[in-house]
Amino acid sequence: MDVVRITGNKPLSGTVNVSGAKNAVLPMLAATLLTAESCVLRNVPQLSDVHFMLEILRHHGAQVEKLAPGTWRITAACVHGRTPYDLVRKMRASICLLGALVGRLRMVEIALPGGCVIGPRPIDLHLKGLTRLNCEVSHKNGYISVDATRARGNYIFMGGRHGSTVTGTTNLLMAAVLTPGITHIDCAACEPEVVDLCRMLLAMGAKIEGLGSPALIVTGVERLHGCDHTPLADRIEAGTYLLAGAITQGDITVQGASAEHLGAFLDKLDEAGVAIEALGTQTLRVHGGLSRCRPVDIITHPHPGFATDLQAQFSTLLTLIPGLSLITERIYPNRFMHVPELQRMGADIAIEGATAIVKGGVKLCGAPIMASDLRASAALILAGLVASGETWVRRIYHLDRGYECFDKRLAALGADITRMDDREIPGDLHEE
Repeated sequence: MDVVRITGNKPLSGTVNVSGAKNAVLPMLAATLLTAESCVLRNVPQLSDVHFMLEILRHHGAQVEKLAPGTWRITAACVHGRTPYDLVRKMRASICLLGALVGRLRMVEIALPGGCVIGPRPIDLHLKGLTRLNCEVSHKNGYISVDATRARGNYIFMGGRHGSTVTGTTNLLMAAVLTPGITHIDCAACEPEVVDLCRMLLAMGAKIEGLGSPALIVTGVERLHGCDHTPLADRIEAGTYLLAGAITQGDITVQGASAEHLGAFLDKLDEAGVAIEALGTQTLRVHGGLSRCRPVDIITHPHPGFATDLQAQFSTLLTLIPGLSLITERIYPNRFMHVPELQRMGADIAIEGATAIVKGGVKLCGAPIMASDLRASAALILAGLVASGETWVRRIYHLDRGYECFDKRLAALGADITRMDDREIPGDLHEE
């Protein structure tokens, strides 16, 4: 198992290119099952989640070809509808196969997936939506079975206790595009990744209205054809690199960072006093300077609100800013598993329910720490970049689910960061 060693207190500088968005690519890979024709996806990041999804597509009978680095052609001429637990257990996003298989096959059996441990993330809204499409849904022995042979369009309300559901929306979209009649999806997720999936489906011949709004109207068609699509850049990765520049008081230019997709995040950086310069529609530059920064309060919300996937990384910045900041998590209330590890590094953070109270202005110190999930991994590495001494981050395999070559790209910006086998950790740190 790999571990990352970081020696901090080095300002980062330079230019970094953002990969394709993981949260767009995974449902797009699932969407290739909706047609027997070939689909080409470009700018696909090299991530473990992508590897697992491609493996699942092969299991379902799809032919998967790598045309060039980051470019894949998927041809699903013949598809079968059972997805075993052994394949889906490693990645929660594999549930996005449900809608695609329902749309293509009408008879589906899929195991409930695994994924990061950041609290319960039920799929009840997914199943409720399929039921509204007149599908027969059952749950037994850890498997979801769907009979969609009599499916038809209908009105579906997708709101839940924490707002809209991104994966639920993409599942219902993929199920509805080949379902007879008109489907109205109300309280649909508005995330850019959902809009990008809609663009791909439109290129395949789907009929969808209301892109970017919470009210999507889908008119079912008899068949879809192949397409050639380039997913949008990863806004979470872009935000993480911008925070790396701010935290290390560096000067980083992020290519593939869309201000339009990062609105609430950039607004909070501005409120905190972090200097961000737009160099075109897809390039942002961050100028470090913590001396002018001030505390802020953050509440995560579905898009266009502050993204929950940037909450952990932003909390690292707030530990360095003198004053009291509050972070309230409205999407995944238990998403504070990075906090105890930041406390090991000297951060002063208290958790009260769904709110983290950050008393900033401390100097972080390197320590052996443990990553619990994908975004926590990034947050802890960011902390290591500014901490004194050495920081060792274990269970770094989480990072590979959502960041392509993160350690190498940080090293290219000037970070003293090395990835190694955990057997190389000094003996005295193994005992902690």
